[in-house]
Amino acid sequence: MTNLTADKVLPVSLPDPHSLHQPRLPRWSAPAIALAAALLGSGIGLVFDLHSRIQWGLIAVLLFLLATYALATAVEGRRQAKDRLATSLMWVAFLLAIIPLVSLISETVKRGVKVLDGTFLSHSMGTLPAIEPGGGIYHAIIGTLEQVGIATAISVPLGLLTAIYLVEYGRGKLAKTVTFFVDVMTGIPSIVAGLFILTLWIVILDFDYSGFAGAMALSILMMPVVVRSTEEMLKLVPNELREASLALGVPKWRTILKVVLPTAIGGITTGVMLAVARIAGESAPIVLLVFGNPFINNNPFEGPQSSLPYYIYEQWAAGNTASYDRAWAAALVLIAFVMILNLVARGIARWKAPKTGR
Repeated sequence: MTNLTADKVLPVSLPDPHSLHQPRLPRWSAPAIALAAALLGSGIGLVFDLHSRIQWGLIAVLLFLLATYALATAVEGRRQAKDRLATSLMWVAFLLAIIPLVSLISETVKRGVKVLDGTFLSHSMGTLPAIEPGGGIYHAIIGTLEQVGIATAISVPLGLLTAIYLVEYGRGKLAKTVTFFVDVMTGIPSIVAGLFILTLWIVILDFDYSGFAGAMALSILMMPVVVRSTEEMLKLVPNELREASLALGVPKWRTILKVVLPTAIGGITTGVMLAVARIAGESAPIVLLVFGNPFINNNPFEGPQSSLPYYIYEQWAAGNTASYDRAWAAALVLIAFVMILNLVARGIARWKAPKTGR
């Protein structure tokens, strides 16, 4: 055997710890570069007589990205500069997406508050001509609440049962077929749902225009959203809970009812609220099916009925200053309604979120 001798260990020179710290741009560099780019972009717009403020903004954005990359390359190196450029592009994309939303909301608020008061919310149009100021949206609010409520009552049980079948029982070709049709329904345009109910309910079965007809079209649009959201929430329930319940001899249907659904109820409720918010502003099927009514109709199953989307369309089509003001005010009420539903959904999601101890 050959005797193993330890080789002489050569000293390894470690780099100076202070040399590991690369120079970095200060934290205030990004706001400073953005301010300088905005001023320079405005100056270029004034010098070249560019009338569009959008052009000024695009020039400022381009200057901001170029200056950020150039300064970061000079100070921090090319690798860190690429990272800063990617971060800057993300923020620019975020701002570009937020600007239209903020502009839309501010414009709606500015125009909608002109006639939005208690009288506007508590009166209908009645016999008031469209060219005259006054009137309100009480009849449209009632129609929207009833139509969305009926659509929810139709789609939530069917969507919930479909999701339970797909997650807990679905196997084989039937489950794949149901999943395929749910995917297809998710992409159906709202006007197609309205045309389907118009053909089946009014043309073939010879029923009258009504809020219920509009609600059926809305339920077609709402159902796949409920199915998909409920399905994902049920999949998040740990299988250990199901197995523990089944090991105790609890039937599967009771396990689903007492264990699975209560565990996922927060996410399911959030999905339902978001689906309601999604159909509340649909206008195409409502225009086809409810036919509009300036008077208060509390019965959604008999006679034409109005709704907020139809009211906005109707007032804007009238084409005068008074009707425009009413249309903007109704749009503001509809936005507030959808926003409240989204906030309620967020609150339910946080309230039902599992609490983790420290």
